[in-house]
Order: sequence, then C-alpha cells, then structure tokens
Amino acid sequence: MSTRDLPANHADLMDGVYRWQRHIYDLTRKYYLLGRDRLIAGLDIPANGSVLELGCGTGRNLVLTAQRYPNARLYGLDISAEMLVTAQAAITREGIAGRTRLARADATDFDAQALFDVARFDRVFVSYSLSMIPGWEKTVAAGLAVLTPGGSLHVVDFGQQERLPGWFRSLLRTWLRKFHVTPRDSLREVLESESAKAGASLSFERLYRGYAWLAVARR
Repeated sequence: MSTRDLPANHADLMDGVYRWQRHIYDLTRKYYLLGRDRLIAGLDIPANGSVLELGCGTGRNLVLTAQRYPNARLYGLDISAEMLVTAQAAITREGIAGRTRLARADATDFDAQALFDVARFDRVFVSYSLSMIPGWEKTVAAGLAVLTPGGSLHVVDFGQQERLPGWFRSLLRTWLRKFHVTPRDSLREVLESESAKAGASLSFERLYRGYAWLAVARR
C-alpha cells in the first residue's frame, strides 16, 4: 500500500499525536507498556530468520530484537511518518540499518511483497498497537496471513485489568483515552477466531493480574 492510499484521517491523527511525543515516548512508556521485553524474549527467531513488527513506532522493539537476535532480518511498518523518522534514526544509530527495513503503511491492509520485497516472515509481532488501530481485527488476520509455515504471531497489549481494583482500571482507561488508546475487550476471542481460520494454535497469558495480555499464535 502506498502512502497515497493510507487512510488520511488516522494517519494524520497519529502524526499529530506523535509529532512531539516521539521525542519522549520511550522514556515515558517504559513505565506502563509492560510485557514488551517478555514478548521479544519469546520470539525465538530461527537463524537468519525474518521478523516483522506491525506498528513499529520509535523502533525501540526492533532495536532490542536486533540485539537479542544478531542474525535476524528485521522489518517494521507504521502509519505515522513522524514515528518512522525516530525509528530510522534509532536504527541508524544502533548500526543495524543494513539488516532493517522500514515502511509507512496501514497495519490493517498492507502488501509486504511491495513494501519489502518479502512475502512471508518467520515471526510477526504487534506490541501495544492493536489498542490504537481502527479495525484492529484486520491487523490480526493480516499478521497471520504473512507467516511462513511454522511461523508465529506474537501480541502484547493492554488487558482488562481483571484482577486489579476497579478504581485502577477506571483511572487507567481515562488516561489512555487521552492518547486515543482503547484496550480491546474482545482481543482473546478475535485471536482465537483468526487463529482457527489460519490453522494456527493459540497460547494466551494474562500478565500482572490482567494488566496486559500476551498471546502467541503458531502456524
């Protein structure tokens, strides 16, 4: 999908939200985007394998993935041009530009072959992006569709805080709405449904008393 085909309203919204926030994003989000490093540790990318991040943001996760898996080939897409500026700078600074490619695209509808000249990936992951993407269910289906046989889709995002006090959940959701973030109540059901369609098995885990949900779908 070319940038001309991107859904302008959401792309513009994300650029507006992150035009300035991208400079402090990683410093602030480390305190409440929990489970990201656990996702990366569980990728278990095969030697010389490929990994795609949907909604790569500042490139923080791609950099850590590159450090943990020094032979992996890395790809990332994001709808925000502003975030991609920061991501490209991080990738260049860390010396991994030679094995990392970025593209601006909509995570719900993208053509990996056109964007990266790669049609399938050993690993695909989505970290705290589904809660910001309109039509996020399509992102789950799209991620599963570009997996190699034996590949896996990894997802971490806000859960329902089901074992935390009600006041905490209320305050958290009020805060998240300021950043156009909505925890997906039906995340597990959608993952189960899309995994079944793709012939993938699903493992699902609640982290930190339900603060976050971590899931892996394996083809």
